Order: sequence, then C-alpha cells, then structure tokens
Amino acid sequence: MSRASSHALRHPPATPPSTPAGAPSPAPFPELAVAIEKGRRRGRGAQSNTSGRFEAEARVAFDDGWQSLDELPPFKTVVAPDTARKVITRNDSPDIGFDRSINPYRGCEHGCVYCFARPTHAYLGLSPGLDFESRLFAKPDAPALLEKELAAPGYEPRMIAIGTNTDPYQPIERERKIMRGILEVLERSGHPVGIVTKSALVARDADILARMAKRNLAKVALSVTTLDPQLARTMEPRASTPSRRLEALKRLTEAGIPTTVMVAPVIPALNDSEIERILDAAAHAGAKEASYVLLRLPLEVRDLFREWLLANYPDRYRHVFTLIREMRGGKDYDSQWGTRMKGTGPMAWMIGRRFEIACEKLGLNKRRAKLTTDHFARPKGFGHQLSLF
Repeated sequence: MSRASSHALRHPPATPPSTPAGAPSPAPFPELAVAIEKGRRRGRGAQSNTSGRFEAEARVAFDDGWQSLDELPPFKTVVAPDTARKVITRNDSPDIGFDRSINPYRGCEHGCVYCFARPTHAYLGLSPGLDFESRLFAKPDAPALLEKELAAPGYEPRMIAIGTNTDPYQPIERERKIMRGILEVLERSGHPVGIVTKSALVARDADILARMAKRNLAKVALSVTTLDPQLARTMEPRASTPSRRLEALKRLTEAGIPTTVMVAPVIPALNDSEIERILDAAAHAGAKEASYVLLRLPLEVRDLFREWLLANYPDRYRHVFTLIREMRGGKDYDSQWGTRMKGTGPMAWMIGRRFEIACEKLGLNKRRAKLTTDHFARPKGFGHQLSLF
C-alpha cells in the first residue's frame, strides 16, 4: 500500500547564515523549500508551500519510495468565512497617501509571485506560498460592518483605499460580490473610495463607480505589470491578461471614471524595459495618471520570488538579484520609509527618470483627480436613537 509521508522539522534559528558579497541570498530554511510537483500547482504562482515563520514545526511531504507523491491531489481553491468584527483597517505609514483601507478577502487567487501581501498568511498559521493563493478567506459581512463603522458618531470621513493588500476583484468576487456590496454602501453614504486592482472584473461595477465619479467620490488604478502575455501568465497566473486590463481602463474612462495605470512592480532585467510601452498603451486606453512601484521582497516573498525565478528564468537569476541589491543598499529588501517604493542608487534613479520622461511625453499626471468628503452622510439605523425633541 503506497502513501505520501510527511516529515516534521524543527525550524533552525531565524537568522540565516551570512551570504558572500555578490551571491544571491539563500532561503532562511533551504532544506524546507521543497518545490511542489508542477501538475499539483498548475495555474499557481508559487513553487512551494513552506510553513509560515511563526510555526514551531514545518511539515514537508516526501516520497516514501512508493511514488506516493504522485497520488496527492492538486491544490484547489478553498474559501472560508472571515468573521472579522471590523472591516476598516487603519495605518499611519508616512509614505502612503491614505490612512484607512478595506480588504474584502484575505489571500489572493491571482497568485502573483511577487505579491508583498503574502507574508500576512503566516499570521493565520498558513504558508505565504501556495496556501496564500489557494486557501482564501472572504468577509461576507463586510458591507454591513462598513455601514456600522461609518455610522459611528466619532467617524470622520477620508478616502478609503481598497485593493492595497489583496485584490478586491480576484476571481471569487465574481460570485460573492462582496466588493459590489461595499461600493453600494459607500455610494449611499457619499464616501470617497480609491481602488487598486489588476482585474478586468472592476468594469462590472462601472455603473456604481460612474455615479460616484460624477460627485468626485471614486477613482480606479489598474496595475499593468507587463504587456507580454507569456510573462504575465507565468508571473501572475490567474490575473486578467494585460489586454483585458487595458480594455477595462478604456471602459472605465469612457464611463467618466478617473483612471490611473500602475506599472507595478518594476522588476529589473525582467519587465523594466516595458515601462514606456505600458504607459503608452495605457494613455491610449484613456488613463490620465500613472505611478510605479519597485519590486519589494519582504520576509517570505524573497524566497518565493527566488524559487520562481530559478524555475522560470534561471539565466537571469543572478543579474536580477544583483540589480535589486544595487537599488536596495546592498540588501534584498530595505523597508525604509520614503525609499521602499522607489529604491535608491543609479539604477533606481534611471528608472524614475525614464518614467517621468515618458509621462511628460504622453501628457500623464498633468492633473490629479481629487476626491471629496463633502457629500458624506452618516448612515442611520445602527444604534441610532430618535431625539426627544
């Protein structure tokens, strides 16, 4: 009788050994970074499913000699309810242009290998690898919770950002429609919202967004990482194709919704050569604003990206990481406020200048869409008491 075996290993100390100058950093637990067989992770971005950094033990599947790993099922998307008590998340980061956000889902089926939100799955006891893109959590009560929070007597309205962590328009939104419910609450309340996505599904809600945009309550940013469909399929396997994202940009713009194209992330020696072409395509689709973000590799993302690069572009591996370090002060990642989004050094400066010159030629960023809180009307019905007078 054949069976798949697993082996529990105690994690070694969290501090990885020193790395020789110029050599790519190793994974913190290299013996645990076991690639999952390709057939089992078909349509996924990560190569492995290493346990999160907070787990005392890591379990790794291995063949017991009976080829039993071949019998393991493929990774399927499983969605569980997230019973959060609040839906608005606050932040005080000095280099981010918003202080509150909403994430209708935890985890993201798009499977973008570079996603900086992957490490958040470790807080759930799950892997930032394949678990992040296959074991998802939805917040079905998000619209009701939002309405309750907006109705609180002390609430002061400011733009709510949606899509800054995981994509609100990932595939499961098509059936669950949590994001649409959130937009309905925001429209009724006259509350401003800024959306970031890489899904063409956002065009489904063009009716609500167009009405909000007429009152300066909504704007949408679409992330276009590459125009190469093969690179996109490999790097962000379940996100909308580049052409469909551009079509969504056009539809939103034609509906009167302010749109932005995000060239994000910019990955040196992989997609940085496309900056000008992406901006040109987006400008022709109607985008009036543009921004970019340099590749970020915090915590487990570094090793997941490293595995993916070795599996798909091994000839570029050393070159990519050498350039990353040149823009991160010699490290794989630098979380310093003010520089983490754009990097430092000559290469980072050149990327910034190329972006600015292209925007100038295309007439992008001439004017910025400004949202207003003037229409905000506090929802009623949550603990609201009638006045005695």
